[in-house]
Amino acid sequence: MDRRQGLEKPQGSDSLPVGDAPLAAQAPGSVKQIGANAAFVKFSGIQKTYDGETLVVRDLNLDIARGEFLTMLGPSGSGKTTTLMMLAGFEVPTQGSILLEGRAIDGMPPHKRDIGMVFQNYALFPHMTVEENLAFPLKVRKLGRAEIEVRITRALDMVRLGVQSKRRPGQLSGGQQQRVALARALVFEPKLVLMDEPLGALDKQLREEMQLEIKHIHENLDITVVYVTHDQSEALTMSDRIAVFNDGVVQQLAAPAELYERPQNPFVAQFIGENNRLQGRVIALNSTTCTVEIPGVGNVQALAVNVGLVGQTALLSLRPERVKLNPTPGSLPNVFSARVAEVIYLGDHVRVRMSVCGRDDFVVKLSNSEGVAHVEPDAAMTVGWRTEDCRALCASDN
Repeated sequence: MDRRQGLEKPQGSDSLPVGDAPLAAQAPGSVKQIGANAAFVKFSGIQKTYDGETLVVRDLNLDIARGEFLTMLGPSGSGKTTTLMMLAGFEVPTQGSILLEGRAIDGMPPHKRDIGMVFQNYALFPHMTVEENLAFPLKVRKLGRAEIEVRITRALDMVRLGVQSKRRPGQLSGGQQQRVALARALVFEPKLVLMDEPLGALDKQLREEMQLEIKHIHENLDITVVYVTHDQSEALTMSDRIAVFNDGVVQQLAAPAELYERPQNPFVAQFIGENNRLQGRVIALNSTTCTVEIPGVGNVQALAVNVGLVGQTALLSLRPERVKLNPTPGSLPNVFSARVAEVIYLGDHVRVRMSVCGRDDFVVKLSNSEGVAHVEPDAAMTVGWRTEDCRALCASDN
């Protein structure tokens, strides 16, 4: 609930909508704009410091497009939540400006930004029924009784909770409470909805169900959503684009597939999904590929992403699912001897840890489908991969 109204604080936080706009992945700290006219939300030169020293967000320039589902993803302390709170109005930028539909909202209090917000702890009023919780933001906006009833019915139907309208939050499951919080953020039809780790308190199965539900609601309503999470699978499932934060800087901004398949630096490669990392020296380089010498092992052919000059150190990034076991001789440019250290059965796939290229933590993921070779611990094998599946990154970015 809005503390400025002098009312009892609910179990969580109030709902307020926010705008969204597309980002583009460039060098850390510089996010390419999709076009000035496309920006629904614009962060311009934003910095945030605490105590005049601790720099939490650094020179953020970010555009979000109308109707976009943009996720801010990163580890704890990366600056993603602070950025969301500045957009909501609960934090004030130390430097720079935030624009919503071309209008500066710096200094505007949260309740005047007309932004819907959903928090992890739901922020529902425990003494109110479901429909009373949804009616609250509508009454604050002084809508008529008939309009309030229409909007509540529509919002509850959208989250499939119409039959629970007379219950209080304490009589609902965690998933139902999260649906109520979502409905309350949408009931006053905001242009922008902000979500801060809204699914963190749910169990795995319910969290996955809610991911798809939120995704479908976004698609059906064509609203702008800015979503904060540290869960990469959640971000990949729901987002149009993802801004990966670390140390107060956007490391890369891209669509989920682009981010996973083509990470631009070692941090993104390591944070998004699992990957094998090999380090060596660049001994040959052209416009698209390079040869990296792994000490005591041999040469690896890789895609040159952002490596420096010949003679410099490169970090190779290789996804476990792109590695082939015992490939046909001559079928792949990179083939090395390996020994199986551990086999873990995970239902839909098998995770094999191996000793490869001087490392004991090299991982291969095998789909649990018909025809997959049976792998036993301590077995001697070969592993191989394509040049384009192995990305050479500048080791200094690590």
